[in-house]
Amino acid sequence: MAYETIIVEIEEGIAVLTLNRPMVLNALNNQVFYELAEAASTIAADPSVRVMIITGGDKVFAAGADIGQMASASAVDVTTSDNPSHRAFHLIENMPKPVIAAVAGYALGGGCELSLVADVRIAADNALFGLPEIKLGILPGGGGTQRLPRLIGAGKAKELIFGGDFIKADEALSIGLVNKVVPADQLSTEAKKMATRFAERGAVALRLAKSCVNEGLKMDLEAGLQYEHKCFSLLFSTEDQKEGMKAFLEKRPARFQGR
Repeated sequence: MAYETIIVEIEEGIAVLTLNRPMVLNALNNQVFYELAEAASTIAADPSVRVMIITGGDKVFAAGADIGQMASASAVDVTTSDNPSHRAFHLIENMPKPVIAAVAGYALGGGCELSLVADVRIAADNALFGLPEIKLGILPGGGGTQRLPRLIGAGKAKELIFGGDFIKADEALSIGLVNKVVPADQLSTEAKKMATRFAERGAVALRLAKSCVNEGLKMDLEAGLQYEHKCFSLLFSTEDQKEGMKAFLEKRPARFQGR
C-alpha cells in the first residue's frame, strides 16, 4: 500500500515505520492514525518481519496532535468519532512482535502517547517528552493518563500531566520513561542494533513473552502467574524450544525458525 504520511521500509526482518509530515513536525492527524493502523496490521501479519521500529527521523518524533483539526470540534464530534488514534495505538501495542520507538526531538502530546505504546523506547539526547494538553484546557486523550502511570508511577505521571511541562531525555531515562539515551547521530544505528538482537530470538517465545507482560498487567498476581505458566508450557510444543535447548547443549548459536 502507498502511504502519504508515513514511510515503511522492511529489511532483514526489521520493519522501520517513519512518520513523514516534516513540514508540521510530524503532527498526528486522522490520516496518520488510519495509515498507522493499516501499516501495523500489515506488519503484524507479515511472517518475514520479526521486529518493528517507529521513528520520526533524526530531527523530530511527533510534536503532538494536529490542533487545527481539533480546535472546532464539539463534545458530540469527539464522542461520536471513530477514534482512529485508539485503534492505531491498540494495534501497535498489541502487535505480536517487539516494537521499538526511536525518539529524536519533540515527542509531545500524541507523539509522547505514541511512544508509550512501544515495548521499548530509545531516545536521542536531543529528545523532549511531554503531555502539554492541560495547557489547552483538555487532558491527554490518546492513553497518556493510563499508560504513563503504569510505566513511571502515578505520582510522577500526575506531575507531568498536571503541569504539562517538557522533560529532556536524561530525566526521561531517570524516571523510566525511556530505556536508553544515545547521541542523536547514533539513534537509528542503536535502534536497529537492538531490533537485530530481538529478531535473533525465537519469534514464538517473543510473542508469548510480550503477551505475558501486557496481559499480566491487567490481572492480579496469581492470575498473571497462571497465565505465564500456560504460555511457558505451550512453548515446549514448539520446534524453537527444541532447537534452542539443543543449541545450548551443543554450545552453538540457535537457528530459530519461528515455529
